[in-house]
Amino acid sequence: MTTHDQAQRHDPVYDRLHETAEFTELRRRYRGFAFPATVAFLSWYLLYVVMSMWAPDFMSTKLWGNVNVALVFGLLQFVTTFLIAWMYSKYSTKNLDPLARQLDEEYREGRGEAS
Repeated sequence: MTTHDQAQRHDPVYDRLHETAEFTELRRRYRGFAFPATVAFLSWYLLYVVMSMWAPDFMSTKLWGNVNVALVFGLLQFVTTFLIAWMYSKYSTKNLDPLARQLDEEYREGRGEAS
């Protein structure tokens, strides 16, 4: 742990902000997106793994040419990753960033720093 980290852990301004309803709300909003999105993605990924292990005939079904269900599932993992990242960016911009900026301003004011 660096000296800066140690100083922040015992920073009375941070400690005060940590106890505010705004900070609690920021954490609630973050968790409200992050936890369900993580569970959904990991479930989707687990489905891919389970289907690959226990339904090889289905996964090897050719859809067109040499493209089979397993390849489509695998490629959809990438699509899902980018979709979740895009959704998080939109969610964060609308729901997290304004509150985080407000808390940052309060923190800077409490420490006597210019914005």
